[in-house]
Amino acid sequence: MHKGNFSPPRLKIKCEFLALFPLWTLLLKKNFCCTDNLVNIAELTYRRMMKVGNDVLMLVLFIALCVAASVQLFYYLRFYLAIALYKKAGVSRTGMPVSVIICARNEAENLRRFLPSVLEQEYPSYEVIVVNDCSEDSTDDVLGDMLLRYPHLKVSMINKDPKFSHSKKFAQFIGIKAAEHDLLLFTDADCKAESPKWIEMMVSGFSEGTNFVLGYGGYFNEKGILNTYIRYDTLFIGMQYLGMAIRGIPYMGVGRNLAWKKALFFRNKGFGTHSHLASGDDDLFVNSNATASTVSIELRPDSITRSVPASSFAAFAKQKKRHMTTAKYYHLRHRILLLLEPVSRVIFYGLFIYLLSWLYLWPIVLAVFVLRAVIQGITFHLAGKKLKEQGLVFFSFIFDLFSPLINFCLYLSTFRNRSAGKSWK
Repeated sequence: MHKGNFSPPRLKIKCEFLALFPLWTLLLKKNFCCTDNLVNIAELTYRRMMKVGNDVLMLVLFIALCVAASVQLFYYLRFYLAIALYKKAGVSRTGMPVSVIICARNEAENLRRFLPSVLEQEYPSYEVIVVNDCSEDSTDDVLGDMLLRYPHLKVSMINKDPKFSHSKKFAQFIGIKAAEHDLLLFTDADCKAESPKWIEMMVSGFSEGTNFVLGYGGYFNEKGILNTYIRYDTLFIGMQYLGMAIRGIPYMGVGRNLAWKKALFFRNKGFGTHSHLASGDDDLFVNSNATASTVSIELRPDSITRSVPASSFAAFAKQKKRHMTTAKYYHLRHRILLLLEPVSRVIFYGLFIYLLSWLYLWPIVLAVFVLRAVIQGITFHLAGKKLKEQGLVFFSFIFDLFSPLINFCLYLSTFRNRSAGKSWK
């Protein structure tokens, strides 16, 4: 055998295998099958494969961006925009007797400021029941003075007992038991009725077969970025639960402005399976008992209440965490709907930033982002106008990015702080 015709077995096998690729076949025909050239060719092939792989990955990410954007647009067009487009249908019923129930613990100053807005309603037949729950301030004196001036005011007392601790639900139960009428309208001691027509507006939502009337409870407009965020967060939540209720998916209400029937409460054995929880006197009761056909929505300006917002982030976080402790008890369908929106939002922003940084199909990526932003801005403007929450459109673009992260951190903290849901308010 001549040396010139000798070919090592391994090199021969490599050359035969590499001949499967067109580029390599061309080089083999030109006798480039030497060790150095094989390395160079391997590098070229690897780079080509990596480019193809990167192109596929970028395409997949682009498709994921479009899917996330579609989910976002579905929520805005289907649920959130429903607030602005909602028009009350049917015949309104007014004049039915109502019991307004307010639970208060150490709320002397708030009662002095806001209780007259409830007691001076232009409504023919109603009573106001204030449950003074173990107050240690001057609540007794404030209520005693008002009892002399308002004959339709009633006060129920719960004295402090070191052997017995209870949540706000017990105070509500005392108020419900004291109520003379079947229609119950709930608000808080730090809430102000925006109009003397508040009771009339909320009661008008009741018709044959209606068990719940959901109203909007906002917060006072004050200075500071925290107040702006609280009002944004409240408006967004309002767009969620009111919009979904309009579309036949009622999942919660807020105790600042909520009405339901006393008969329903006792027919369902009070707060039912959630009686042991400190929270959930409003949202869980609606979630457990409301259906599309038994819920009415009231969005007229005269039906709105306003509350005192938290003065510090710690106080705001405490309120948020208390409300979050009830979310795991919602129906599975509601939990999925509430989780899908913020998850798709985070994915949308993350993929938008990534794809734009690589300039991948950047005109289309940018167009998708602008489309969502325009719909978001229009929706917040119209919903804010409907619910008297002005000046939040600009900030909605900023808070829209960070609020899922804030809520996620607060939700995680509820697992570390087991007392998050045990506070009275």
